[in-house]
Amino acid sequence: MFKKISLCILAMASWQASAEQSYFFDQQDGQFDLGYHLAENAYGFLPVPILITEPAVGAGGGLMGLFLHETDEEKELRKQKALESIDGGAQLIPAAMTLVGGGATANGTWFAFAGHRHSWLNDSIRYTGGAGAAKANLDIYTNLGGLLPEGKNLKFDTTTEAYFAMQKLQFRVADTPLLLGLKQLWSVSSVSSSNAVVDWFLQTALGDKHTTSGLGLVAEYDTRDNMFFPKKGYILSAEYMLYDEALGSDSHYGTLDTSGEFYFPIAKKWTFAVAASYQELYEKDTSLSPTTKPYVDLRGVSAFRYQGDQVGTLQAQLMYHIDHRWTVSTFYGYGQTETGTESIQDSSDSVNAYGVGFRYQIARRYGIHMGVDVAASEEERALYFNLGSGF
Repeated sequence: MFKKISLCILAMASWQASAEQSYFFDQQDGQFDLGYHLAENAYGFLPVPILITEPAVGAGGGLMGLFLHETDEEKELRKQKALESIDGGAQLIPAAMTLVGGGATANGTWFAFAGHRHSWLNDSIRYTGGAGAAKANLDIYTNLGGLLPEGKNLKFDTTTEAYFAMQKLQFRVADTPLLLGLKQLWSVSSVSSSNAVVDWFLQTALGDKHTTSGLGLVAEYDTRDNMFFPKKGYILSAEYMLYDEALGSDSHYGTLDTSGEFYFPIAKKWTFAVAASYQELYEKDTSLSPTTKPYVDLRGVSAFRYQGDQVGTLQAQLMYHIDHRWTVSTFYGYGQTETGTESIQDSSDSVNAYGVGFRYQIARRYGIHMGVDVAASEEERALYFNLGSGF
């Protein structure tokens, strides 16, 4: 009697262990994988740890959850495609997704956000929206409009508290990779500084509360084979935003933001990628928040360390795919800023950054990769946990 009961218990335990093993391991290659968890669990999400080593705000951390929403038909189709080939499921139209997360750093900076992306009619209509709150303690660098010698910048601390929201609606042009649409941004913020002179200037120029509200046009041309971790194709995007009193904004100015990413499979296991961006601030008001100006956004460079009225970056990345799970990479980036003064050469700045990294394909059905980058520039070094290619 007891022997039979023991055998039943062992059989149940063995079945449970087998079920748990298949739940978190891929059917095709037997490797650790969260694709099934994301697709089949009603409350399943991909936990993305946020390890913050951004020099601008200090060490910190947080957690982000990626939720994917699919119909039963979409789940079954992606499952079948994933069984047919290693990258089959990743080639399908991306599922609707939700991001929720938050974090904090040692210098008192914190943030919390939620965002959602959805599409209809075979991705002919796409909507992206999000909202959040943040407090950022940042050092701002300025050369006082070119008055200081080249390479000599004045540094002062700022504290920005803000609530923000964004939404974007895009429509596909016929049956092409081109998407056109509208974008709306809104935020309410307050900026202060421990420097009495700087704080007086900020309060005089911006007041206790400052509302930013803008509306713009967006265009995107996307031929990538996977939005999470592409190995071929390219994406070009451009947006022009206008902030005006008629839209509820306390400031009047415009911004242009253009970027591109290109992925070239140069051999069976090698991918070469190039990325470039250009941002410009069309300033109308003389008093704008110090965080309004675009900045060089590169791995290994502090956010807002290099700012200007015009900012350009160029990046290159070489990836070696050890197998369909593991990828190692090396990358290099260059950024340059220009101010709006008459003496452009005296008010320009540039920076080089470089590093190495690796990725692991954590959800093969969707082609989602996670990993770590170690990057450095002339002034600092940083460690990044990244979801995607890194650009």
